[in-house]
Amino acid sequence: MIPKVDADGTVERDSVEGDHVKSGALYNSPFLRACRREKADYTPIWLMRQAGRYQREYREIREKVSFLELCKTPELAAQVTVMAVDQLNVDAAIIFADILLIVEPMGVGLAFNKGEGPSIARPVRSGRDVDQLKEVNVGESLSFVFEAVRIARRELAPGVPLIGFCGAPFTVASYMIEGGASREFAQTRSLMHDDPGAWNALLERIVRASADYLNGQIMAGAQAVQVFDSWVGCLDEQEYRRLVLPHTQALIRAVSPGTPVIHFGVNTGSMLKAIREAGGDVIGLDWRVNLAEAWETVGYDVGVQGNLDPNVLLTSTDEIRRQAKIILNQAAGRPGHIFNLGHGVLPNTPVENAKALVDAVHEYAVGR
Repeated sequence: MIPKVDADGTVERDSVEGDHVKSGALYNSPFLRACRREKADYTPIWLMRQAGRYQREYREIREKVSFLELCKTPELAAQVTVMAVDQLNVDAAIIFADILLIVEPMGVGLAFNKGEGPSIARPVRSGRDVDQLKEVNVGESLSFVFEAVRIARRELAPGVPLIGFCGAPFTVASYMIEGGASREFAQTRSLMHDDPGAWNALLERIVRASADYLNGQIMAGAQAVQVFDSWVGCLDEQEYRRLVLPHTQALIRAVSPGTPVIHFGVNTGSMLKAIREAGGDVIGLDWRVNLAEAWETVGYDVGVQGNLDPNVLLTSTDEIRRQAKIILNQAAGRPGHIFNLGHGVLPNTPVENAKALVDAVHEYAVGR
């Protein structure tokens, strides 16, 4: 069923038949045990973009529907979500969606152009633009994601957790301001520094919508959520602390209590302490940092996720196994490590190499 939504767009927590198992195979799965920093039988692994263009089956579906159509068709989104788990034997699923789905109901115009990525028809570059944005009622605008979560949860094996996700406030805002992907983020930084009132108002809107969105996914059946900050590495730590951290912190604090939050940023090695302060039960690490050193930096009172270079999956099986073991040795068997790539699976990755990584991580099981 679709979550009930209050007049202000907030999802009612008692209105969803979510999976809130507190015992049994799901609660005690290696992935959720790692989120709680509890010892597991082996190091759990899942891969960012584990459902995607590197899979022949995914490409066949995309030949029939556009990316947005795939995201908005719950049965298909659930199908590719579950397909990746079955194909790779990973320890968690992540719902198939996109971090920018949240901006379409704001009225900015969202499109995904073949070979060019996402584009925003009406970029947000002033206080007036921010004022004209629509408030998001997630129960109405994003019900297709919640339905995909429900279907995927039913089709997944009972012991496989399902991860929901959203984009972090800075990354979502940067897309809205730049009009798409950017290298310099000139428009974003201009708004941040020249009109902090408009900047803060924009991020507050994003946080409100994203919090409802994450909680809607949780109530629909997600056991954990991840916040993706793909572009935040373009900032220095001072900018992050002053203009971004409070908003990311507000989003993470708004997540339904008891649900693990993975906080992942790209190119954030120089500001990991600030990322940790923003919140999260698990801090996602990209491939540019040493996992052992990064874990010491963020503190052992949180878990870590990562952090194999995705390019390693383009090499040989022997090299994949060697590199995986290096990262596992850096984790030193400490409870709270979730193995992942340092970013998403690359489109030209051989499926067999992704499988080889999963097998290698499972083989080097903690305590075996």
